[in-house]
Amino acid sequence: MMSERKHVVLYTDGSSLGNPGPGGYGVVLLYGTHRREISGGFRRTTNNRMELMAAIAGLETLKEPCRVTLHTDSRYLVDAMRLGWARGWRANDWERKSGPALNPDLWERLLQLAEIHTIAFVWVKGHAGNPDNERCDELAKEAALQESLPSDVVYETACLK
Repeated sequence: MMSERKHVVLYTDGSSLGNPGPGGYGVVLLYGTHRREISGGFRRTTNNRMELMAAIAGLETLKEPCRVTLHTDSRYLVDAMRLGWARGWRANDWERKSGPALNPDLWERLLQLAEIHTIAFVWVKGHAGNPDNERCDELAKEAALQESLPSDVVYETACLK
């Protein structure tokens, strides 16, 4: 019999100073009494890419398959995963009825992680006093302000086309 998966709670947020512009993401991971904060950023990216990167970064830190409750203020992220849009875009070779799906590189990574973990995506209202969501916002903005941020290679390469 398979043992019960650990339950991890993630809070995630992404930020872009200008859209596009320097961007960052923040993650708060909670497991039992343990708390961990993660952040990172890129020199030129978009808010939606950072929302996705926050979820990816949080999930990629998990060392084994877990049950995850992922809280985010991004409707883009929650709706695409809960309503099956991202899986549909992938099945349709990253095409939507209105044209190409944006950010297929990050959606692919997130969908692969969703095959490992059991994830409940929960929307929370941003800037509404939720302490962990507010902390993620702070982490994301601080990361976007860092000097010498790395390139979001996929995004920057797409912009050159």
